[in-house]
Amino acid sequence: MSEDAQTPTGDTPPDRLSVFPGSPFHDGALLARGVGIRFKGERRTTVEEYCISEGWIKVQAGKTLDRKGRPLTITLKGPVEAWFEDLGDDAPVAKLD
Repeated sequence: MSEDAQTPTGDTPPDRLSVFPGSPFHDGALLARGVGIRFKGERRTTVEEYCISEGWIKVQAGKTLDRKGRPLTITLKGPVEAWFEDLGDDAPVAKLD
């Protein structure tokens, strides 16, 4: 595993991040910077949570909600890459090597 995927630095996103405020992996300051996600070589904009080291993303499953009013998600497995969008096109990418 690369060091970029293990520890967050100023230039690369953390190994795991969630948009849900109740999650222990939620970090509003990092999300405010804008995090780009590439999953299986395709850029995704609907990612609710990701984990680089375990190789998965969670995306919303339609418009269905759970009993607490949160969207239901499905887990998709494959290679995940993440970067901060505020750094521009040459931003360092966090990925599993």
